[in-house]
Amino acid sequence: MNKITFALLFVSLFANAQQKLPDLTLKTTESSEFNLTKDFSEKDKFYILSFWATWCAPCINELDAISEIQDDYKSDLNFEVVAVSTDDSRTVKRVKPLVQGKGWNYKVLLDTNQDLKRNLTIVNIPYTVVVKNNQIVHIQNGYVPGSESELFEKLKTL
Repeated sequence: MNKITFALLFVSLFANAQQKLPDLTLKTTESSEFNLTKDFSEKDKFYILSFWATWCAPCINELDAISEIQDDYKSDLNFEVVAVSTDDSRTVKRVKPLVQGKGWNYKVLLDTNQDLKRNLTIVNIPYTVVVKNNQIVHIQNGYVPGSESELFEKLKTL
């Protein structure tokens, strides 16, 4: 019986640890700082954190696809897309030119030490975390064409 109780306690602690957005501060490509729990805390607003890197083709495809359709959902949903680059110190210099070249209208945060990625136990990118009221309400791992529309339809149900 003790093993079952311990297992349930472990699972519940792990599940609760993943529910809240961590209190971390990341820089933008313009060197401004954003605190995840303070700056992304507008009540009932969805924050779509899309983890990506300049070397990840599916990540770039996902952000392109979201960029193309996000305006279609602005009237129905209160959301902001935040592109979280996981590029390290060797490749981070490619982020700003790529974002400018793509014309993405996103806030871009740099997770060069991968503190946020580690904190959320993200293994592979692309990886999307949806936060509402500082709570993680949806996770999407990977990207296939069309999953951006599924994401926005899912947000309508949350």
